[in-house]
Amino acid sequence: MKIIVCITGASGVIYAKRLLEVLKDKVEIDLIISNSAKKIIKEELNIDWKELIKFATNYYENDNFFSPIASGSNKFDVVIVIPCSMKTLSAIANGYSSNLIVRVCDIALKERRKLIIMPREMPLNSIHLENMLKLSNLGAVIMPPIPAFYHKPKNIDDIVNFVVGRVLDILGIENNLFKRWGE
Repeated sequence: MKIIVCITGASGVIYAKRLLEVLKDKVEIDLIISNSAKKIIKEELNIDWKELIKFATNYYENDNFFSPIASGSNKFDVVIVIPCSMKTLSAIANGYSSNLIVRVCDIALKERRKLIIMPREMPLNSIHLENMLKLSNLGAVIMPPIPAFYHKPKNIDDIVNFVVGRVLDILGIENNLFKRWGE
């Protein structure tokens, strides 16, 4: 399986880091990190964004339209935007491919490949909701990183693992990152 992981400038980069950690050595990962996300990674995780590259098979700058993944002829299985800023969500929903992240999402939509959008914003206004509905109607999976609490999380890692485990479920990748309902 080949997955393109896109990290945008929204709070919640901890989800992206954990997803990359879990996917490493399981699948091929192409990684794109927006300029805003690079700053948020430093702010929220207190690490340099380059530390996330070690989890990827390939890394591409967000302005690199000459990368192989900028073409619909490049084969990949899924794009995950984690977390997804409202700016990026709007650009994807409206076909405004001004950077590589939005371009690969556009390719996923036009080629009918899996696209998982993990918006990180609250509260949501009508524009946000309309853009999410538009993308859902086009086949994207809209998956806000909203944790559950029935598994009685003890710390932030438990909450993050729940969300990442649910992403893995959507990808069809077996995992035991969290206690499932009824277990």
